[in-house]
Amino acid sequence: MNESFSFLTPEEQQLTNQFLQDGYVCLPVEDKILLDKIRDEVIRLSASFLELELPEDPNYFLNNVAESVSPAQLNALRLEIIGGLLAASWFRPAYFHLARRALEVLVGNELVMQRGIGVSLQLPNDESSLLNIHSDSWSGDSPFEVVLWLPLVDCYKTKSMYILPPNSAHKLHNNFSVMSGKSNKEILEALADDLIFLDVPYGHFLLFNHNLPHGNKVNEEIEARWSMNCRFKSVFSPYADKKLGEFFEPITLRAATRIGMSYKLPEVVT
Repeated sequence: MNESFSFLTPEEQQLTNQFLQDGYVCLPVEDKILLDKIRDEVIRLSASFLELELPEDPNYFLNNVAESVSPAQLNALRLEIIGGLLAASWFRPAYFHLARRALEVLVGNELVMQRGIGVSLQLPNDESSLLNIHSDSWSGDSPFEVVLWLPLVDCYKTKSMYILPPNSAHKLHNNFSVMSGKSNKEILEALADDLIFLDVPYGHFLLFNHNLPHGNKVNEEIEARWSMNCRFKSVFSPYADKKLGEFFEPITLRAATRIGMSYKLPEVVT
């Protein structure tokens, strides 16, 4: 037997190494039909909210939605979309199946999934939808989670999100006191040379380490950004403020785990 034989396949080891090195992986979705179904449902919900006819060109509608919605309407539209998606029994399993194999390699095959969903809609040059640089684990999320980030349009440059890569994030953590008291603008300026804007075209998903600082800036492109996000973690890894049953729901418990969780030793009658 080859002495280098491993528990992981070469493909699994490569994906693992890439995630550890870069802090993220960007891959084609594992079921394009399901992705299109999710996108089409978002468009249906949006058109209904905005009292518009269903568009003939989904991509044009999403990219140019600023023609039909104002920044003041964005939060109400987002809530309408989130509520409509979560009311569809097929939605959360479909979202999971877009990246199931990658999640099982990087996180595990007994998973919990966030019960809700995040929807981001960022119009060109709109300052009302900014997400300042942050790490999710700084604000009550478990460091064992990953985020499955899904674009509904091609996302690139300022139409996408940025992330601080692991080496730079490690330096920031070791010198965190230096940033104490600084404004978000000052922090961004200090880290500007290290931030990476992620190119994630429609038809791909992004899995990223949410312990790494990330966020977005004003969308300076001519088209709107649409993206979704949801957290996953191993059911048996430690939780932080967001608990099982409240924020997370088990989705892939295996038979042995179900048996073990319900097993009770027989009582001995004396």
